[in-house]
This record gives sequence, structure tokens and C-alpha cells, in this order.
Amino acid sequence: MYQRQGKTAFKKDLTNTLALAKHLKNPHERFKSVHVAGTNGKGSTSHMLASILQEAGYMVGLYTSPHLKDFRERIKINGEPIGEQQVIDFIEGNRVFLEEHALSFFEMTVGLAFDYFAEQRVDIAIVEVGLGGRLDSTNIITPLVSVITNIGYDHTQFLGETLAEIASEKAGIIKDEVPVVIGEQQEEIEHVFFDIALEKNTTVAFAEEDVVNYEMDVVGSYQQKNLTTAIRTITELQRLGFMIEEDHIIEGLKHVVRNTGLLGRWQLLDTHPLTICDTAHNKEGLSYVMQQLSEQRYEELHIVLGVVNDKNLETILPLFPKEATYYFCRPNIPRGLEAKNLQDQAGAFGLLGKTYSSVNHALLSAQDAANQEDLIFIGGSTFVVAEVV
Repeated sequence: MYQRQGKTAFKKDLTNTLALAKHLKNPHERFKSVHVAGTNGKGSTSHMLASILQEAGYMVGLYTSPHLKDFRERIKINGEPIGEQQVIDFIEGNRVFLEEHALSFFEMTVGLAFDYFAEQRVDIAIVEVGLGGRLDSTNIITPLVSVITNIGYDHTQFLGETLAEIASEKAGIIKDEVPVVIGEQQEEIEHVFFDIALEKNTTVAFAEEDVVNYEMDVVGSYQQKNLTTAIRTITELQRLGFMIEEDHIIEGLKHVVRNTGLLGRWQLLDTHPLTICDTAHNKEGLSYVMQQLSEQRYEELHIVLGVVNDKNLETILPLFPKEATYYFCRPNIPRGLEAKNLQDQAGAFGLLGKTYSSVNHALLSAQDAANQEDLIFIGGSTFVVAEVV
């Protein structure tokens, strides 16, 4: 499982996925879809789209990754996770094939999701890319709309060292005559999208050019970019015949969390002291979240921080405020970076604090130290947040 052990679990090839799809009688060809890629915001954007479509009365599949508490979070229909028995039945029914082809965790999960969506006859599925795009296991679908939220430096060991190289990998989800929505306009890589769109005989729309204003239950000023991306995508679906009214958009955005079960995005865990967690874990995502954090009111700031061991700390540690007390910890996965190692590297950037034996120990210590007017922030990794939500 890539999320737990890192690149040794990553398969940069579609051969297994295509073989599994054929074995399952190509379930991905039996439902409509929207494909969502990008460095940051693809999860939030996917959940916004699903919520709006649910309010419009559609039966909506939602495939996202990673999960926080329960594997079944990855595969939902109208906000309800796939049943435990359905997961068991899929594995038992296909065990021989899965073992003979040595499929990865992610490949099996994509097959399970697509098989489930086809079996349940969803009206449309929102499918989030796992990593990259071109060679991601989800990239066997031909969607109604391809969405790329933004491009940043993450997973460079797989996707390339430059923004243009990373953009090219993510633009690999662009299909013939399928319209493309780009969340953020980044001049230095625009040509990548235009070149591939020209080759695929399709159009590119930049959502950032739009001005939209809706009330959302997904909190955080940084969600505005994801909002504009979702709305432009909805516009494309309306053009393709989906009956989505303004009221559906308004209600869908007000009830993203209720409708889809979204967790970990500027999530409020407590009010006294104010306790917030967020799954942002790369430079671009953390830049937005740290800006949001700087806009909060509090007396003292306490940060529970843990990361994975392949993270480029020199790009993310300078983003964190020095005027805070840090509680360094290791997320409980094989990829987790040792707390002492994180403390040493953070100290070089003026981020000071103690180490703790677990995420929960760190949080309890922060809660003991904080007064009612302080703020506790928990983050640095999806897997740190998973242990506290």
C-alpha cells in the first residue's frame, strides 16, 4: 500500500488495471464519470461536485483516496460507504485472479470501486486520481469532463522535477474530445495543457477566471479555488445535459460534509481551546493553510506536527510560524518520520518544541498546556490527522 510504505508499493503502469477491468467485464464503461487530478484540492473539489449532483437528485459514486479512518471511505454512493460484505465478496470472488496477477492495493481498490459503481448503476461517478494522472490506475475511464485543480511540486520522484513535467503527467487524463477544466492559471505551464488539448481535439477552460460566491460548510478561505473549479465543472455538465439548478448548487455547497462525509479539511475538533486539523502536506497546500492559520485569533499557538519520511522538509518547514510551541510526533505508519528527526530539522528553521511517542500523546500534551483562548493546530500529514479525527 503506497500510503503506508511509499514508492516500493507504487506501480507506474496500467497493465494490471486493464487486465482486471477486462476480467470484471469492463465496469468502467458502464457509468458516466468526471475525472479529477491535481496537486492540491482534488479531494475537496470532488466532494463539492458529488454534493451538488446529489442535491440535483442524481445517484452519485465518489472514489477518493487515501481514507482517514475506514477503508470504505474511498468508495461511496450518495455519501454512504460501500458495505463491508461487498468488499469481502469482491475479494473472495476474484481472489485467484488478484493473486495470480499480484495486483497492488490501489489497483484492487480501483477495480472494486468501478465494479461497485457499475453494479449499482450510478448516474455519474466522481473519480479522484490517486497519484499523477497519465499512469494512475483510475485513468482507464473516459469521463464527461477532465478536471485538473492545480500543479505543484509533490511526488517529484514519480512525476518529474519541473512543473512542466508534472503538468504533463497530470494532463495525461485528458481524453479525445473531452472538455478540460483547469483550476488555477499558471502561465509557465499553460502551454502543456493547450498542446495536449489541441492533440486531443478538445477545449481548456480556466476556472480561476470565474467570479463565484457561495456559502460553504467546507471551511477555509483556501477553498475558494476549489469552489471555482467545481462550479466551472458543473457548468460543463449542465452544457452536456445534466439538470442542475441554482438551488442544487446552493444546497450542495452548504451541505458538502453532510452529503459526502468529507473529513480533515480545516476541520474543527473543539472550541475551548480552538482545535483545528487539516490534511495539507505539501508546499502549495500548506501555504494556503498557514495563511488561514495566521488569520485566526488566539493567545498562544500550539502545533502538533508529524510528517512522512519522503517529504522535502526544506520546502514546507519555512511555512510554519516560529511563534508557536511544537509537539513533534510520528504518524503510526511505516513511512512515518521519527519525531526526533523532525525535531532536529525543524529546529534549523526556528521551530521549537518537544518530541512525543505518538500523535495522541502529543495532542494530549498540547491540550494540557493550552488555555481556553489558545489555538491547537494538528497537521503535516494525512496520517497525523487520521489519528485524531
